[in-house]
Amino acid sequence: QVQLVESGGGLVQPGGSLRLSCAASGSIFSIYTMGWYRQAPGMQRELVATITNGGGTNYADSVKGRFTISRGNAKNTVYLQMNSLKPEDTAVYYCNRQQRFNIYSASSTTWGQGTQVTVSS
Repeated sequence: QVQLVESGGGLVQPGGSLRLSCAASGSIFSIYTMGWYRQAPGMQRELVATITNGGGTNYADSVKGRFTISRGNAKNTVYLQMNSLKPEDTAVYYCNRQQRFNIYSASSTTWGQGTQVTVSS
């Protein structure tokens, strides 16, 4: 099994910055996609950004140019640098890891517990 531990959420003023971290532990495989999703009250969970084991990244249009996803050297940690934050970025942010043992095996998905990000003056 895989465990994901998130940190870095909090309260920030509009225009401010936050950095989220997510560390994976347990049965880690080398073929993976890690990323961040968010869910605001009354809304569906939505993709924010993902990064693959090859380094490819994908962003929601709403965060392009403001958020940057990156990996740690150990490849089991992912970061989300959030700049120019807006009130509409307020949500619970969830870390996600999808991985597989090899290209022939099924993938598994793990979610973190979520961390609250509130953007308000």
